[in-house]
Amino acid sequence: MKSVNKILTSLYFTCLLLLFLSTHANASTQEKPDATLRQLLKESIAASDSFKDRFDAEVWLLDMSTRLSTKIKDTKKRLHLLRHIHYEATRAKLSPQIVLAVIQVESNFDKYAISTAGARGLMQIMPFWLKEIGNENDDLFNIRTNLRFGCTILRYYLDKEKGNITRALARYNGSLGSYRYTTKVFKALDNRWSLR
Repeated sequence: MKSVNKILTSLYFTCLLLLFLSTHANASTQEKPDATLRQLLKESIAASDSFKDRFDAEVWLLDMSTRLSTKIKDTKKRLHLLRHIHYEATRAKLSPQIVLAVIQVESNFDKYAISTAGARGLMQIMPFWLKEIGNENDDLFNIRTNLRFGCTILRYYLDKEKGNITRALARYNGSLGSYRYTTKVFKALDNRWSLR
């Protein structure tokens, strides 16, 4: 059954990729697909070591890049961010899509976001974490640092809550006992990031 689902998922994403490319190829001027985008995708796929294979990288990066294009206009920046999200989420054994949903709710993809409480960056990490681990020179506005902290913290809470993502997200946000935050994350996941 899993192999059938994987085949159907692969077929879905292959059709999505072909539709994306044909839509761009059949644009009003009948131009070929953008060579710059094609090159950027090739580079991103080659640099993506958190994927099982090249095809998975190509499908996921293209799909998520299209979804993220309304938030981050620059294709190179989008693919750079997506590679790091996938890598850090996979490293922490988290769904990259849930991490995308958390980022959307926490910072709306503003890597320089600062909350009223002082949380910083994409995943809104509190600066006290830098003191807790003894490395105050780390920059929470650095994409890799922020994602590493955020994914590690969320993974810790997920383990602490024995796999209950609702409670783990509430702990991540500091709102255990309330479902407002988790509802926002699940809504973002369902509306934009879910792999259907």
